[in-house]
Amino acid sequence: MYSLARKLLFKLSPETSHELSIDLIGAGGRLGLNGLLCQKPRLPVKVMGLEFANPVGLAAGLDKNGDAIDGFAQLGFGFIEIGTVTPRPQPGNPKPRLFRLPEATAIINRMGFNNQGVDHLLARVRAARYNGVLGINIGKNFDTPVERAVDDYLICLDKVYTHASYVTVNVSSPNTPGLRSLQFGDSLKQLLEALRQRQEDLTAEHGKRVPLAIKIAPDMTDEETVEVARALIETGMDAVIATNTTLSRAGVEGLQFADQAGGLSGAPVREQSNHVVRVLAAELAGRLPIIAAGGITEGGHAAEKIAAGASLVQVYSGFIYRGPALIAEAVDAIAALPKQ
Repeated sequence: MYSLARKLLFKLSPETSHELSIDLIGAGGRLGLNGLLCQKPRLPVKVMGLEFANPVGLAAGLDKNGDAIDGFAQLGFGFIEIGTVTPRPQPGNPKPRLFRLPEATAIINRMGFNNQGVDHLLARVRAARYNGVLGINIGKNFDTPVERAVDDYLICLDKVYTHASYVTVNVSSPNTPGLRSLQFGDSLKQLLEALRQRQEDLTAEHGKRVPLAIKIAPDMTDEETVEVARALIETGMDAVIATNTTLSRAGVEGLQFADQAGGLSGAPVREQSNHVVRVLAAELAGRLPIIAAGGITEGGHAAEKIAAGASLVQVYSGFIYRGPALIAEAVDAIAALPKQ
């Protein structure tokens, strides 16, 4: 069924197809239809103190505004991450800004954190019936200077705190000028320290501790990745998400749209992301969990990320190409791994 739907959707422009898919998934969720059509695989796991129905989640970026939370939940995901959301609404980069590379099972995007703002997202969260693990991914507005980025992250953290199971801090999108500079050195430590202090204040205020995860890029050197891991430990972060999209074009050379600016996701980023997971796992040594994303287009790819040291996985581009069947396939592959 999904292969037929994909053929029809792929006849539309990528962004039109994306918007229509969100509408259809959201409508199916409201009507309860998605749950009738899809498996709900169970493989419970506890990470960050949270109970996940299974370790396969929806990555941020697909449902930026939280418009289809119930619809995605009914497809069998073990957790849902929405966003990236910014304090104020913003249109993102000029269109076209989303490109399919089907020969490589890949996507290039330069969306630029297009979203309707944190208040709209929270209204959608309040309206949702979903009671599973919900991550909310936060970022800065494009016109906020990098040196004041922490202000935007704190605004979002304050607003989403009581509505999220965990909060992801996105410092790795390649499509917001200067954002990736926040992954390095003093800039990263200052941001993390400010977030951790606010997390402690909000925990005291609300009597609820919401974990913080940091999403990083796959384009750092091993030495830089190790430095990030050490900063996460030093500042008491709760998890790391590895990885975001890549600026590399390895694996798509010569294909139509390969020279478009933006982040590359899908199959070509798989090995690069796996390498980052292995470097993180060696340095973190179990001191905080890794949520792995990047290039999962079949169940075995999810299992190899768990084997590399991840506790959870997320899918995005693979879901676009494979549909809901990928979720159950990934859960089955993870369940078949030898017990550690």
